[in-house]
Amino acid sequence: MHFAAPIPLWAAAILVGALGGLAFVSYRRPLAPLSTAQRGLLMALRVISLVVLLVFLCRPVVFLPARQADVIVPVLVDVSRSMRIADAAADRSSGVSRLTRAVQTLESELLPELSRRFTPVLFGIGDALTPVAPEALGQLDPTARHSDLNTALAAVRDRYRGRAVPGILLLSDGGDTAQQIHAGEAGSGPPVFTVGIGEVAGLRDREVLSVTAGDPRLDQASVDLHVTTVSSGYGRQPYDLQVRSNGQLVESRRITPVADGSPMDETFIVSPDPLMATVFTVNAAAGPDESILENNSHGILVNPAGRKRRLLILAGAPGFEHSFMVRAFSRDPGLEIDEVVRKGKNESGRDTFFVQAGGGRGASLTQGFPARTEDLFAYDAVIIANIEGDFFTQSQLTTVADFVGERGGGVLVLGGRSFSQKGLIGTPLEDVLPVELNDRRGGLARASFGVDLSGPRNALVVTPDGMPHPVMRIGATLEETRARWAALPTLAGTAQLGGPRPGASVLAVTSTPAGIYPVIAVQRYGRGRAMIFGGEAAWHWRMMLPSADRTFEFFWRQSARWLAGSAPDPVTVTVPASADPGDSMVIAIEARDARFAPAPDAVVDATLTLPGGVTQPLTVRREAGSSGRFTAAVGLDEPGVYRVRVDARRGSTLLGTADQWFHVGGGHREFADPRLNEGVLRRIAMASGGRYVPVADVSKVVPWLEAAVPQAADPERRDVWNQPWAYAMLIALLSVEWVLRRRWGLR
Repeated sequence: MHFAAPIPLWAAAILVGALGGLAFVSYRRPLAPLSTAQRGLLMALRVISLVVLLVFLCRPVVFLPARQADVIVPVLVDVSRSMRIADAAADRSSGVSRLTRAVQTLESELLPELSRRFTPVLFGIGDALTPVAPEALGQLDPTARHSDLNTALAAVRDRYRGRAVPGILLLSDGGDTAQQIHAGEAGSGPPVFTVGIGEVAGLRDREVLSVTAGDPRLDQASVDLHVTTVSSGYGRQPYDLQVRSNGQLVESRRITPVADGSPMDETFIVSPDPLMATVFTVNAAAGPDESILENNSHGILVNPAGRKRRLLILAGAPGFEHSFMVRAFSRDPGLEIDEVVRKGKNESGRDTFFVQAGGGRGASLTQGFPARTEDLFAYDAVIIANIEGDFFTQSQLTTVADFVGERGGGVLVLGGRSFSQKGLIGTPLEDVLPVELNDRRGGLARASFGVDLSGPRNALVVTPDGMPHPVMRIGATLEETRARWAALPTLAGTAQLGGPRPGASVLAVTSTPAGIYPVIAVQRYGRGRAMIFGGEAAWHWRMMLPSADRTFEFFWRQSARWLAGSAPDPVTVTVPASADPGDSMVIAIEARDARFAPAPDAVVDATLTLPGGVTQPLTVRREAGSSGRFTAAVGLDEPGVYRVRVDARRGSTLLGTADQWFHVGGGHREFADPRLNEGVLRRIAMASGGRYVPVADVSKVVPWLEAAVPQAADPERRDVWNQPWAYAMLIALLSVEWVLRRRWGLR
């Protein structure tokens, strides 16, 4: 016996002596005459009761050896959808699903051996951890939509924490939809012995790996769909790739793999619906004897363009460049243009302006710049065209820098006057722009961009970074884009700007006798975007080419769309990029006021429209702090297109509204790369101190578990002091003493 709260032996001897003395004093002179035997018996009962109480106060415990039958081995069987792939036959001659092979292995090999030595407990893992009776193994169905292996293992560790568990047995194909090891759990608890089921190679399958949508480009909001596919087991056999828009066929293309199992990239130009969400589905034609058809298609949702993007043009003087640019912008149905053009000075020597604006915004522009911060922040992009840097006050330039960094708008600076005399150097706007405004190094290094600069003076040359950029894509293909840029007339000149800032991209350069200079450069700055155009007389592209050529319009409209396209509204909604039916999604909402300061006191109402058209309210929770962020949890039960609508108010003032569509069920996480993923299973086993084996070598697992028993089967600890019989014994001693006292005349 051991004591959880022991006391020194000498102290115990003193306490026992004191208790004996207390009992002796209690019965030394009883009120009723007692014989020596009666007094001795009562004193003995009193001493025994007090000593027993003292022993219980020291919390005695005993350690009992664990029995072999009490040693538990949890057995986890993956029942996710990927386990129905028929590539697990022992002789590879017949189609046996992975789950069937797992059940056969358990019934014929593992469970009989485990039951003779341990107590195996079966679980199915998929959407949840589910206990399984041994007789119900044959009824398991691989229908679970998820397989978060590490979450299941963590749940089993918690369930049997403190019990004798030499190891956990996991039978799976390694298709983990979470693919992360939980911190603090991977190396704690019993080891995990993983058994891999399925084929690592030789699986015949065609898969659409990913589909991404690029930025809007060209006319009428066309976008690029970047598609990556792979064909395994079919050599270089061609196959068809189809793109559908909301179910309607858009394009079919026949592609030939460069090698078996090598990913192929294709780009499709599509036009989303400008008013409604568009789901583009890419489908790879099924191959002969292909058993996995779920991953042959992949869908992506493209949100509608929404409201028009609002541009503010601040021009130093009327001219050809300004006139042609404004004409190009005005023909874009997705842009709304306000312009301020400096005309000259009045009799008082003050600048006068030509202002053209809609929506009642002209009154704030009469002085050549928005009167208030919120007036400027109402725009999505600002274009400073051929106007001196010292025209603006420091406060105005600070507001423009905040417009990009905090509001998330876009700014474009162009024209010789804008860069002349280094008027923007040392101003708050300098760091926003993507290039050094001072040519400190006498131009760029000729070999910096890997392009041919042997053409005419002031000829614009697109860099490798610029060719795929949405601002520069003026052709249907990269080859057409390259040819159209090469055919453009030369510029009249270029500003002598410095090199790019860290993180910026130079999209085009030009060569002059003085050196090589950037003409077009872009960068992200804070929440927004910045761009410079250092060339002069780009209107030559419109006047010196055939009237049907639209290169000039394409370039400037794409520039405006790229600058303004990422500018957020005061109220924004963010949803995860992909989701499957059965997922739980957290919708993030951000509310800001007209100055784009966070509005934590906003009242946010949100609704969710389901694929069937039913609308339901969402419970919105405010995040702690003053960030102006809110969240709403949503359970996704069915596939299709969902729509979130949000209204945010501060008192009676409407801060803004937001609409966001998202697609559920467009991907195939369970069938992404459907081969046996030994890497995941090995990492799980290694992190826990276990081992991995393929299903063919499963006989090694039981000896490994037996070797781990001495470490797992620690003696069982039992507290004695809080057992029912202990209290019963103490009560019995006190009761016997009390009965004898009453019988012999004592109270």
